[in-house]
Amino acid sequence: MKYDIKGKTYSYIAGIKDNNPVRLSFDQLSVHTFRLSFEPWYQAGYWDDSCVPHVLLDGDTVVANATVNILRVRWQGQEKTWLQLGTVMTHPDYRHQGLSRWLMDKIFEEWAGKYDAMVLFANKRVLGFYPKFGFIPAGEYQYHTRQLSPQTGKVRRLDMDNAADRELLLQKYAQSNPFAALTVTAPAGLLMFYCTQFMKTGVYYLEETAVIAVVEHEGGVMTCHDIFGETSHSLPLLLSVLMEKDTRQVVLGFTPADVTGFTMLPLKTEDLTLFVLNGKENIFAGHQLMIPTLAHT
Repeated sequence: MKYDIKGKTYSYIAGIKDNNPVRLSFDQLSVHTFRLSFEPWYQAGYWDDSCVPHVLLDGDTVVANATVNILRVRWQGQEKTWLQLGTVMTHPDYRHQGLSRWLMDKIFEEWAGKYDAMVLFANKRVLGFYPKFGFIPAGEYQYHTRQLSPQTGKVRRLDMDNAADRELLLQKYAQSNPFAALTVTAPAGLLMFYCTQFMKTGVYYLEETAVIAVVEHEGGVMTCHDIFGETSHSLPLLLSVLMEKDTRQVVLGFTPADVTGFTMLPLKTEDLTLFVLNGKENIFAGHQLMIPTLAHT
């Protein structure tokens, strides 16, 4: 569909994953803007209908985009639908022409009444842009502990190039994180975006407890991004088994339901601020939480 924006005609498309020329043009813009390619994820079969780019094209070239990511969220026993905006970008030759604003307005129009909350992460260059649409900054809080010691256990690093290991991860993901206060229960495709690329060497199967954890070790700090699988074992025990000999601190990438033994600190990231749409559900206003790190888009 074609639209006139400030005297210039653009084509608008929402949902492009199966439109090869448009998807590849979108990917070129993403690589140019963020050095991030979605094509390996698509080719692996994990790009599903929960990731919906909204693009403007000049001729055959994608020149602006804002992606709506549909998240299924469980909070206090209730299932919610959140929309997370991401990959907001404009080609350098088309900036300051109102394209991002037009896309934002279009998203509000097309998604009205279809979600409980809308969130996004903004870098410092655009902190003044999103409040124009009713977004307000929200604080996040992260949980740490130095009270654990490494324990032995049977831990196997999963091979994310192996189909059986990928299937095991998806099976455990379907069982969710039993220790989290706030869980993103879908889409699995978003999990695989991380675990088949940036974190593919950090996916571990704890054989004795039948859970999977996604962790990173650096400088004596272990970050446990998430844990998946039904288990009767405690979170501290699982974390202890995952620790390396030199691990001195454990940081969680999710909010624990039981905070015993953990220290809570405001989450400070170098160049990201969480924004929540005012007037819709905002659980961050009254609770000390964080969006799980593997649910960032």
